Amino acid sequence: MIKKNALCARLLGLLLWLCSPAYADPRVQQDLYLDAMRSITEGRQNDASEALNRMIEQEPQHAGAWLDLAIIQCELGHAAEAERLFQTIEKRFSPPPAIMEVIAHMRARGCAAWHPRHNLTLTLGRGMDSNANQGASNPNFSIGPAGSQVELQLLPEFLPRSDHYTVASAEYVRDLTTNGTLGFAQFRLAQNDTLSSFNTSTLAAGLEQPWRIGNWGVRGTGSFALLGLGGQLYQRQALLQARITPPLQLPQRTQFNVLTGVTHADYVTLSDFNSNTWELRGLLSYRTQSGLVEASVGYLNDRAASSRPGGDRNGWFTGLYGRTQLGGDVIGELGWIRQTWKGSSAYSPGLIDQIRYQDTQILRGALVIPVAPHHSLNVELRQVRNNENISIFEYTSRQLQVSWQWQGF
Repeated sequence: MIKKNALCARLLGLLLWLCSPAYADPRVQQDLYLDAMRSITEGRQNDASEALNRMIEQEPQHAGAWLDLAIIQCELGHAAEAERLFQTIEKRFSPPPAIMEVIAHMRARGCAAWHPRHNLTLTLGRGMDSNANQGASNPNFSIGPAGSQVELQLLPEFLPRSDHYTVASAEYVRDLTTNGTLGFAQFRLAQNDTLSSFNTSTLAAGLEQPWRIGNWGVRGTGSFALLGLGGQLYQRQALLQARITPPLQLPQRTQFNVLTGVTHADYVTLSDFNSNTWELRGLLSYRTQSGLVEASVGYLNDRAASSRPGGDRNGWFTGLYGRTQLGGDVIGELGWIRQTWKGSSAYSPGLIDQIRYQDTQILRGALVIPVAPHHSLNVELRQVRNNENISIFEYTSRQLQVSWQWQGF
């Protein structure tokens, strides 16, 4: 209810502003006000306060700016400053009953100290994987230099093996500052019924921080993750990423972002596989009242830290994602990802003289079915098709997973 009242106040404040006389450049007013609204949306309350203060300095009759500033100060726990602003609004603008009701409500509940937002998501599920060990699609392969290759067959344990699995995950997100800094932690564990050597686990933690640089929006992310395979630590990952929103004139509800970053992978149990992967991706999204559509295209450059088989790699990423509300409160999701890689040198000279080319496509569909407040039943179907010119790496798998999810705020 508090959030709804705050949103109502801001919308009505905007209406009051539109009806107020303008003594400053309207374009400057609009830029400052929109900057403040973006800051509020991104949780950057300190930046929003600064933008609104500049707005008031340039346009003392901007009723909406006064109202939003008072609400922010109250939410930050600055009771005396909020009350001073509320009194100024009452004396200077003679607000209508709807605004007076919001002010009275905020006075009644008090301007307590800032309370960080937080969210916890727990998931528990069962699934089936038709190829839990990523076994090769073709049992026949050849090795050796061209002209004198030897034809061989893979042992049964390297062919596709199906299994059922149990998965559990947890994710916690929390505000760390009043200016939009977020902290997050994630944990995921997948246990196969029989193929325990392919059990996986992930533990990750990181920070996110939004900024405004002129009219550009930037959200930086830094994270560190530990990945386990078969009950042992398999890989360490460190990620630095920036999500940049340029000031483009786009149709309503449309947004374009540029994602750029680098991921360092350190393989604990393998030698010569460490790498740094650089990414540059464009993401175009369109939102409606009941759904979202996203399309992305990106270039990837994977630099080997030492003499990795196949050397450095270059690749492309393409993705499509859609989410919409179906009958009732049921949500449907559909996604497709294609990622290609091409090595720079022969994978293993003398044994596998080919330059490795990998083309992986993932098709995913899901239903999210609410069953109670904060509880949902998720049904997900996923197909992975990994096409390669080196047959021992080529595989296909299908997964069906049913899980229960709980979200607490």
